[in-house]
Amino acid sequence: MQTETSTRDRIVVAAARLLQRQGYVGTGIKQIATESQATLGSIYHFFPGGKEAVAVAAIRYSDQEFAALLREALDGEDDPAEAVLSCTRQLAAGLRESGWIDGCPVTAAALETLGADSEIQQACADALNGWEGLVRDKLLRCGFPAGEARELATTVISAVEGAEVTAQVNRSEEPLLAAGRQLARLVRSYGIGAPRAAVDGARPPHA
Repeated sequence: MQTETSTRDRIVVAAARLLQRQGYVGTGIKQIATESQATLGSIYHFFPGGKEAVAVAAIRYSDQEFAALLREALDGEDDPAEAVLSCTRQLAAGLRESGWIDGCPVTAAALETLGADSEIQQACADALNGWEGLVRDKLLRCGFPAGEARELATTVISAVEGAEVTAQVNRSEEPLLAAGRQLARLVRSYGIGAPRAAVDGARPPHA
């Protein structure tokens, strides 16, 4: 059983990385097998639904991976604005370190399967909604009214996802860092939450 679990995990992680780098359409089942050092028979054993079933599992894995990063950033700062900044800085650094190839597999798969009533679309929607929920809960804990917390959370995740794509295309951290700074200003404009340690623009983006 340990070997089977290990094989399944390798398949899911390999598929998640391939989706990040080349999208759903550009990823083939044979390539997933090669990258995960698994046989096609093993893939169909764990995922009878084939490529789509593997992709759904990979998206859910990536969902949890990003949720962990987001949760750590949000919990690591009392000030919600600083928490948003922390998240965008971490994403920017990770994207740069990957050579601009490890973008968001959830976004890539969602765009490629738009209009389809599929498990992939549902997995992508669940991921985005879950991330919004983490931001919303942080804002609620800081005293934001429910309505504002919900809309701000949607704005934060939407902006971050778009900025990540722009950063990847331009091979530059600045779109993510700029989005982080502007989102932080937006959050601060409500005058709710922990007092900020410094005024806007008082320290450089990488501080």
